[in-house]
Amino acid sequence: MSAFNLATHFVDRHLEQGRGERTALLAPGGPCSYAGLAELTNRIGHVLRDLGVRQEERVLLVLSDGVEFVATWYAVQKLGAVTAEAYTFLAVKDYAHYLEYTRAGVVVVDAGSLERVREAAPASRSLRHLLVLGARGEDLRPGEAHFESLVAQAPAQLDPAPTSADDIAIWKFTTGSTGAPKACVHRAGTALASHRSYAEGVLALTEDDVVLPVPKLFFGYARDMAALYPFGVGGAGIVYPERPTPERLFELIARHAPTILVNVPTMMAAMVDHPDAAMQDLTSVRCCTSAGEALPRELHARWLETFGVEVLDGLGSSEAYHIFISNRPGEAVPGSLGREVPGYRARVVDDAGDEVTDGVTGRLWVQGETAALMYWGAREKSTQTFAGDLVMTGDLVERDGDGLYWYRGRADDLLKVGGIWVAPAEIEQCLAGHPDVLECAVVGYAERGLVRPRAYVALVESATAGPDLADALREHVRSELSPHKRPRDVCFLDALPKTGSGKIDRRALKELDG
Repeated sequence: MSAFNLATHFVDRHLEQGRGERTALLAPGGPCSYAGLAELTNRIGHVLRDLGVRQEERVLLVLSDGVEFVATWYAVQKLGAVTAEAYTFLAVKDYAHYLEYTRAGVVVVDAGSLERVREAAPASRSLRHLLVLGARGEDLRPGEAHFESLVAQAPAQLDPAPTSADDIAIWKFTTGSTGAPKACVHRAGTALASHRSYAEGVLALTEDDVVLPVPKLFFGYARDMAALYPFGVGGAGIVYPERPTPERLFELIARHAPTILVNVPTMMAAMVDHPDAAMQDLTSVRCCTSAGEALPRELHARWLETFGVEVLDGLGSSEAYHIFISNRPGEAVPGSLGREVPGYRARVVDDAGDEVTDGVTGRLWVQGETAALMYWGAREKSTQTFAGDLVMTGDLVERDGDGLYWYRGRADDLLKVGGIWVAPAEIEQCLAGHPDVLECAVVGYAERGLVRPRAYVALVESATAGPDLADALREHVRSELSPHKRPRDVCFLDALPKTGSGKIDRRALKELDG
C-alpha cells in the first residue's frame, strides 16, 4: 500500500510547494495561512499524542467552528487516528451516546459544551482525558487538560504517522433526523477521491476560491467544503463560531467576498425572506450549493430572482461520503438534482433490485470508490446498505430521458394512505409552493388504526394561522395532487425543529404526537 496522510496532502504539501503564506482560513481573529495552520496542527498533534492518542484510535471533537477545530481535525489525521465530530448544542443524553458509541479516549471540547460533556462522561467506558479549549485553567478538574497552555508549549514540528489511503481515518455520522446517528466508516483515500470527483470535477475549484459554509463544521458537508476541498487546490475557507443567521451570513459575504456559498434550503428561505435581502450584494458568489434536503422549485426561483446567484442542487450522503449527483455550473435545472458526479454510476431500481425505465420512481443505488466500509456497530444495517463500492440508498428518485434525476423522497418516510404509498416529499413540495408557507414537513399519524398524513407548517410573517388557512392549504394540495395525498391535519408551528445539520428533525415532529 502506498503512503498517504490526509494532513500531509491537504496542509503540509502547500508549505513544501512554496504556498505556505497563502491564506487557508478566514476567521474572526484574522486570516490563518497554510504555514500557520500547519504549525498549529503539529502542536496539537503533539498534545494529543502525549495524552495517549494512538494510530487508529478515535478522537471525538465537540468544538465550535474556528481555526482550532480545523487544526485539531488535521492533527488527529496526522497521527493516523480517526476523527469523529458532534454538534456543540446537544443535550447531555446525546453526548452520552457519542461518548459510548465512539469509545474515544480523548475528547476535545470547548468551554461552552464542557459542562454537558462532563455530565455525560460516566456513560463512557473509554474516556481518559477531556482537552478543553477556552476555559480557565483553574476551572478544570482531574482528567481535564488546558488546550491553550499545552499547545503553546508543544513542538512546532511533527512527523506524520505512516498511514495509507486504505487506513480507516474518518467517521461521518448520519444526520439522525429519524433516529440515533450512525457512523459511516471511511478510508483516508475516500476524502481525496471525493475531492477529485466533486470539488474538481463539478465545482472546478481553484486557488482563488473562498468558501463560506452555512452549516457548522461538525457536519461533513460543511467541513469538506470549507476545510478540505479548498485546501486541495490552495484556496480558502471561512470559519465562524456563531450559529448561522441571515444577518451574520450577509455580514460575512460583505467582509470576505466568498466565491462559493455552501447552503441548505432552510437558510436559503430565511435569506430570501429577510427584509434587507434586496439590498445585499452577492456578486462575488459564483455559485451556491444546496444539499441536505429537497430544494423546492419555487424557492429556487425566488433565490434566483432575489440574488441572481446560480444554485447547484445536489444529492449526497454520509454513506457515499459527499455529493454524488449534482447540477453543473451553467447547466442547473431548477427542481432537478442534476446528473451523476464524475466517478459515480447511479441506478434507479424497484424493490427487487431490477432497474426501472426512465420516468418511473424507484430506489436509488449508487456506485463509487467513496462508499463507506460499514456502519459502525450495525452489521445488519450495513449489509442492507453496502456491497463493496455500492451504496443502496434509501432515496426515491426518478430519472428522465435527459439523464436528470428528480428527488421523490425517502423510502423509509413513505406513508401507506388508503392502501396507496404516498411520499411526504411530494406533499411538502406542493405546500412549499403556497405563498403563506415558509417551511413545512409531512409525517404520518395514526387515526383509529389508519395512517394519515399530517402537515407541520411554519408561515411567513404576513400570514395568520387558523382554521381558514389550514383549509386553504389542504385545498391547495388537493388541487395539485391526488385527493388521498391531501393532509388530513395541519399543525402550525412558529418554527420547525432542526437537527444540528440544519435538516428538519422528523423524529422530534413524531414525538409531538406523543
